[in-house]
Amino acid sequence: MQAAPQRLLSLDAFRGFIMLLMASSGFGLVQVARAHPDSAFWQQVAFQLSHVDWTGCALWDLIQPAFMFMVGMALPFSLLRRRQDGQGFVGRFAHALVRAVALVLIGVLLATRSGDAQTNWTFTNVLAQIGLGYLFLWLIASLGWEYAVSAICVLLAGSWFWFWQHPLPGADFDFAAAGAAGTDLLPGSFGHWSKHLNAAADFDRWLLNLFPRAEPFVANPGGYTTLNFIPALATMLMGAVTAELLLRSRSSVARQSLHLLAAGAACLLAGTLLSLVAVPIVKRIWTPSWVLFSGGWVLLFLAAFHWLVEARGQRRLVFPLVVVGMNSLFIYLMHSLCAGWIAGRLKVHFGAAFAGTWGPVAEKCGVLAVLWLLCYWLYRQRAFLRL
Repeated sequence: MQAAPQRLLSLDAFRGFIMLLMASSGFGLVQVARAHPDSAFWQQVAFQLSHVDWTGCALWDLIQPAFMFMVGMALPFSLLRRRQDGQGFVGRFAHALVRAVALVLIGVLLATRSGDAQTNWTFTNVLAQIGLGYLFLWLIASLGWEYAVSAICVLLAGSWFWFWQHPLPGADFDFAAAGAAGTDLLPGSFGHWSKHLNAAADFDRWLLNLFPRAEPFVANPGGYTTLNFIPALATMLMGAVTAELLLRSRSSVARQSLHLLAAGAACLLAGTLLSLVAVPIVKRIWTPSWVLFSGGWVLLFLAAFHWLVEARGQRRLVFPLVVVGMNSLFIYLMHSLCAGWIAGRLKVHFGAAFAGTWGPVAEKCGVLAVLWLLCYWLYRQRAFLRL
């Protein structure tokens, strides 16, 4: 029998880093940058802490793929532990199914705002996207890493072909009816991956109008689509393959870090080359080049954390990150539901600190500090929110 998997602390630390980045809301630096419109430095800061409009990538765009990658990484450890605990196939399947449904429903809950007249049935929230793909992730990862690699190739090729075969707008196309403008159309064959004018956007104009809505669905303002979960499944499977190979590896920990580094560089190169000849890098519709490009960056970050924690043993250094990484769902929900309320309470008690150009920094960092303290308290109580 395979030995019980040792908890990968570097994964908890990396997850904590990503969740803190998300909960920071850019540390308020984007708002500060607006006060310095002529500064190249501040404009670069604002760019990295914001999502790109369509093609390309900024640091902020890497948060979601990193989170989804780590969902995949956690699965092989969970599968092995459940098998060793004697849980059978039916029990493991039921747990995966319940988790998938719960994540989708939580995603819909978060997408529905207090001012909405009814449930906002939309599935582009990261939790809903994970939920839509989770059962498939579980089934494929249960078969082994070879099947997962094959599935990644099929998903990327299939996604590319489905978008590519979708017809481009004709000369008399009504862009406004699709929630788009003529300027949204990308040049040449890249037009198949244009905002609001692609196969997945057309699918949503059919699917989301099957649900009760106050008004017909035309387009997601940011261009996000429900079927992003299919290529995003490839991102999660990349995480599952990474964890499976780490579990099987007999190499030294330092060499494992080098392997992660090499894999990240290879994926980054492959994604870049693919973006030059076949399909643009677009996070909002999770193009195949984005899967490889963002996956490459995630692997590079993971390699750094793996080397720092597992090879160099710097566990105390990353403890503040681990506290958050072990309660990632809690901080995600608290930030989504309560960040505004926390900021309001802080302003009541420390109003002067939130004034002036640097006021947004004080506000965002204050909210982040409160959320971290809540995670720390839960950590001390050994209380972890899981599905």
